[in-house]
Amino acid sequence: MPITQATAAATGTGVRSRPRAVLPALCATQITSWGIVYYAFPVLNPAITAATGWPAGATTAAFSAALLVSALAGIYVGRILDRRGPRTVMTAGSILGVLSLLIVAAAPNLFVFTAGWLLAGLAMASTFYQPAFAALTRWWAPDHVRALTIVTLAGGLASTVFAPLTAALESHLSWRATYTVLAGILALLTVPAHALALNPPWPPAAGGPAHLHRGTKDVVRSRPFWMLAATLTLSAFAMYAVVIALVPLLLERGYSTAQAALALGLGGAGQTLGRTLYATLARRTSVTARTAALVGLGGLTTAALAITPGPYGLLVVFTVLAGTIRGNLTLLQATAVTDRWGTTHYGRLSGLLTAPGHVAAALAPFAGAALAGRVRGCGGRA
Repeated sequence: MPITQATAAATGTGVRSRPRAVLPALCATQITSWGIVYYAFPVLNPAITAATGWPAGATTAAFSAALLVSALAGIYVGRILDRRGPRTVMTAGSILGVLSLLIVAAAPNLFVFTAGWLLAGLAMASTFYQPAFAALTRWWAPDHVRALTIVTLAGGLASTVFAPLTAALESHLSWRATYTVLAGILALLTVPAHALALNPPWPPAAGGPAHLHRGTKDVVRSRPFWMLAATLTLSAFAMYAVVIALVPLLLERGYSTAQAALALGLGGAGQTLGRTLYATLARRTSVTARTAALVGLGGLTTAALAITPGPYGLLVVFTVLAGTIRGNLTLLQATAVTDRWGTTHYGRLSGLLTAPGHVAAALAPFAGAALAGRVRGCGGRA
């Protein structure tokens, strides 16, 4: 092999270091993992509580606990990704995801149900965007933004595909049978894809300016890091509360489960739309300006969904707009580490940067459900 090709392969910047199977495999597994492990829950939760008598706050808290586990585990997963690559992590995560859903489906009581979701949290940390971003950032550097955009465009379709599918299954099966079927789909589509497609050699981090390769301790103690983390945390709290609360909100306002699931799915389509617009937004705005704009618009769409009773079409518009903001924020987050601090410690820094946001996302469903209960209670006493 000529020296130039060997160097490119070693640094992860050459075409030969970009295995063709990785990108389509990650597109398929992100759609499937997010769609089944995450987006199926808000569709099935009303049926779960109706069939079992478990409080909605308790089932939502179990799901929130999974997100909390994912946030904490993501820091350590990032370290493993930096050293060893994504194959073992993502394959094991897929297997854990299947097992966790089977436990959830068979849970005889709320304790076992919660245990299943705690296991699902480990699966989320090992299969969702963070490990996929780490893989693409290393294999595709320095042209990783294009690969990240493609995989997030695919991932944005997760709710579009699986929210209606989950609703359709639930209309013919019990919620337990629905989760069992979804676990089978997860096993069939993600375990072999991660095991077979993510097997190329893991290249070392690409070189770059020295100031981009500060130690992780220096970076995480810096003001820009914590300001960015705080911004992403606040936006995650609001945006993920909307995702989890959307189906119950629409059901409460008199819309059908199918209509609520369709709105949730169209929100996923909005995420895809937002990601197609991100490159243009990045070219025309500074990092600070677009971060402030996206967070502000996210707050406005959240408020609009909260105070607008209808009609259904207007609520769908707000849902799509909220999805568009989420889509942009995903890419803003995915590129934040490499834009500021390079690729050397991408996995660990990304885990540390996103952990507070994941904690906020974990608390958002439970806090949102509790707040909704208090608001309804106050309204009932008025």
